[in-house]
Amino acid sequence: MTTSPVPTTAEQTTNAPTAPLTPPTLQRVAQRALLLDLDGVLLDTRPVMREAWRKVQEDHHLDIPFAAYEAHLGREFSDIMERLGVVDADGVHRTYGAASTAAAHLAQEFIGITDVLHAFVAAGWRLGVVTSKHVDRAAPLLAQLGCPFGTVRTPTGSGRSKPAPDPLLLALVELGVDPASAVYIGDMPVDREAATRAGVPYIHAAWGYGEPGSPAVAVAQSPTDLLALLHQATACTPFVEGSLV
Repeated sequence: MTTSPVPTTAEQTTNAPTAPLTPPTLQRVAQRALLLDLDGVLLDTRPVMREAWRKVQEDHHLDIPFAAYEAHLGREFSDIMERLGVVDADGVHRTYGAASTAAAHLAQEFIGITDVLHAFVAAGWRLGVVTSKHVDRAAPLLAQLGCPFGTVRTPTGSGRSKPAPDPLLLALVELGVDPASAVYIGDMPVDREAATRAGVPYIHAAWGYGEPGSPAVAVAQSPTDLLALLHQATACTPFVEGSLV
C-alpha cells in the first residue's frame, strides 16, 4: 500500500493558512489650541484706545473719562456704550473706529509674545484670537504680529459676544479642538466668564489691564510663563483613537 509522504516542517509552514494581521492600536496626541484675547494680551493697545476716546470726547462733546470706558474692556463696543449711557452709540462707534485705525501704529506687542506664539505653533498647537474688537480694527493690529492664527473671532461674526461662551466655542469648532484641550488667555473679568461658560481652562495675563479677581485662577506673570503649557502637554498620556479619553 502506498502511503502519502508526510510534509516537512518547512512545507507545513509554507502551506499553513496565513493568519489575518491585527492592526496596531492607533494612538495620537490630542489636538490642542491656544486662544488669546487681543487688547492687553497680544498687544498693548491702551495708547490707541486712549487716543480714539479723546477723539470721541472732542467730536461728540462727551465728558466721560477714558478710565470709565477702560473699565468695561472686553465687552463689545455697543455693550460698553449702553453701560456708559451714550445715546448716539452708532455715531460714536464710527468716530472711535476711524480714530483707532489711524492710531494703530501706537500699539506695541508685549515683550516675548511673538516668540511664545511661534513656539506653540512649532509644537503643533493651533492658535486663535477671540476679541470684542471689530474686525476692521483688529485686522491691522494682528498683522503686526505676523503669526499664523487659525481663526479670529470678532463681534462681526455669528453668535453673542463675550462674556457669552459663543465666540470661544465657535473658534474651537473652526479649529477642530475640544474645549477641554484648549486654553484661553485673557485679562478682563469678561474673558474669565466667557471661558468658564465655555468649559475652557482660563489663564489670566497679569501683564494686561485687569485683575484676576476671585476665586483664584491660574496667573501668568509674563508671556514666557505660558511656555509651561508646552511641558504640561508633553507630559500628558496620548489617548487611543475612538476612546472617550
